[in-house]
Amino acid sequence: MKPKALKLLLNLYPPYIGAGIKVEYIAENWQETRVSLKKRWYNKNAVGTHFGGNLYSMTDPHLMLMLMQILGKQYYVWDKTASIEFIKASRKKVTATFQITDDQLEEIKAKTAKGEKYLPEFEIDLIDEEQNLIARVHKTIYIKKKPDLK
Repeated sequence: MKPKALKLLLNLYPPYIGAGIKVEYIAENWQETRVSLKKRWYNKNAVGTHFGGNLYSMTDPHLMLMLMQILGKQYYVWDKTASIEFIKASRKKVTATFQITDDQLEEIKAKTAKGEKYLPEFEIDLIDEEQNLIARVHKTIYIKKKPDLK
């Protein structure tokens, strides 16, 4: 799949539409994705700020999808665990940027070369328009190279 096609599909995905989440950018090499969330009347919480579930939802499942595309069909890639730390409430547009570096990819390939599972951890900061840290998401991804099928 091409990044532009996935971006379109995700932006038409009913849960993302209902939450007000928008995929703004996916790099051609799949190593960067940017997602945003604007506060709307239908996605705010009881005190008028961003609903916490939507803040988490904007981070799911981008790392998994990016790694699936980069590593290809010869790897199992799944979300394993996630947690979110809410830091500051906001009514402003919030953005999350996901990046997978060449060093991280080399480490993943080295750690899984003999068929072992590897559980890399990632940290995603959710930042508002004023560059305030709104929340931090910690994600662990399960990665394992598939056995050679001959």
